[in-house]
Amino acid sequence: MSLITFAKGALADFQHTAAVIPSSSQLVRAMVDPLCQKDPAVVIEFGPGTGAMTRQLLKRMPQDAILLAFEINASFVDYLRQTIQDERLHVIASGAETVVAELDRREIKSVDGVVSSLGIGLMDKQTTDAIYSGLLRSLHEGSIITQFQYIMRLRRQHGSVEHFDVGIYLKQYFSSVESSLIWRNIPPAFVLRCCGPKPEKHCQPEDAGNLRYTFTK
Repeated sequence: MSLITFAKGALADFQHTAAVIPSSSQLVRAMVDPLCQKDPAVVIEFGPGTGAMTRQLLKRMPQDAILLAFEINASFVDYLRQTIQDERLHVIASGAETVVAELDRREIKSVDGVVSSLGIGLMDKQTTDAIYSGLLRSLHEGSIITQFQYIMRLRRQHGSVEHFDVGIYLKQYFSSVESSLIWRNIPPAFVLRCCGPKPEKHCQPEDAGNLRYTFTK
């Protein structure tokens, strides 16, 4: 049922969903595993869709943890609220760019992990900059952020399509960005594991240093 729900919702709003089928179990593990090795207390998920990663996070997070899931697609919001009954999950019906305001409203000062399925290549740079620069003040040295990008690595910019490496983009905000290619997904996808948030004043545009690639079946 979630596959049908996901496909309908994704096709109706591809600009924000940036996918037409849910993530594979291999991609889910690659996104979730780095965060859950340290028993995170506060986790943020951007773009949970029908909850493939959400469910795995909840299985492995401590019982007193909090998961804030930001979802802009109304049908996905309803589906998550109806199908996942877990007090730790808070489904927020708004875009990732509202993360700072939402953390302030809930008086949350520190975030241990972020799982992001945002289609950064389909978003304007001003919005993605606002999301990631806003996160910096709530991250600590032990925070882990995972973001995936499909193997095509494309971005729509000024009406044209160009090559765009999300890993290089994220080096503006994190001192370490490691990339793994997950073949068992449709389409295959790179998973970027980020840590070491940089102070905002030290962020440099598209610095490719320390970006390492590995390959996973």
